[in-house]
Amino acid sequence: MKKLQFISAILFASILLTTISCSKENESDEALSSNAGGTKSHKTGENCMSCHKSGGEGEGRFALAGSVFNVQQSGYSNAVVKLYTEANGSGTLKATLNGDARGNFYTTSGVDFTGGLYVAVAGTGGNVVYMNSPVTSGACNSCHGSSTSKIILN
Repeated sequence: MKKLQFISAILFASILLTTISCSKENESDEALSSNAGGTKSHKTGENCMSCHKSGGEGEGRFALAGSVFNVQQSGYSNAVVKLYTEANGSGTLKATLNGDARGNFYTTSGVDFTGGLYVAVAGTGGNVVYMNSPVTSGACNSCHGSSTSKIILN
């Protein structure tokens, strides 16, 4: 009898874990995007894609995410990130993201990086910084803040 109870308990736990895993998997397809003034983001400056990826612990599977800083090294509130097909804000605009109050920007909406895209980051005062080379990945903080300098706006 105890053996049957033990097997039943294992089976129940297995079903419960499978249900939780499926629920987590479904959350990864949830549409999420940063917005001006928002405060839901966290870990400013860290590589968002290390958790917000397929099978990752973070809610949502980000296609593009990163952080913008001010000169005091705090998150730059409400920056705007734009992706173009050509350098210096020219060519076709492919995506626009509003950064949040913590300096983070993110989206689960697909971004087609085929051929590379050029990034322009605009501050609330009208100042803009451009990346000189195209990017083929949306994991901005995988380089910025580790192998290259942070994205900083005045």
